[in-house]
Amino acid sequence: MKAAAIGVSGATIAILLKKNTPEISALVSIAAAVAILILTLDKFLDISGFISELVEAAGLTSAVVSPVVKTVGIGLITKLSSDICKDAGQSTASTVVETAGSIAAVTVVLPLMKTVFRMISSLI
Repeated sequence: MKAAAIGVSGATIAILLKKNTPEISALVSIAAAVAILILTLDKFLDISGFISELVEAAGLTSAVVSPVVKTVGIGLITKLSSDICKDAGQSTASTVVETAGSIAAVTVVLPLMKTVFRMISSLI
């Protein structure tokens, strides 16, 4: 609920400031996003703990889980960065950020994909 209040307040202030001072408007949006991220840090720790429990229960190695978690992180950071670029009126930069994020995600998960491919090939 706090995150929603910060988001709506930040967006309202940013809209009011955008007409006269677009630079400050972008900074308000970024500040609201950072404040919301700080509020949700404890939730990220809960998720991390849950993933660790799942890894232990399933007997998985970090080589399997780590690329997936990193890819999710890359996706979240890419989305946030892209949206900040869009809010600043930089659609080209937003598109480049999204492309770079996609390439980074594939690069991180590539070793896992190779391992899965080798496992499937050995079964055939």
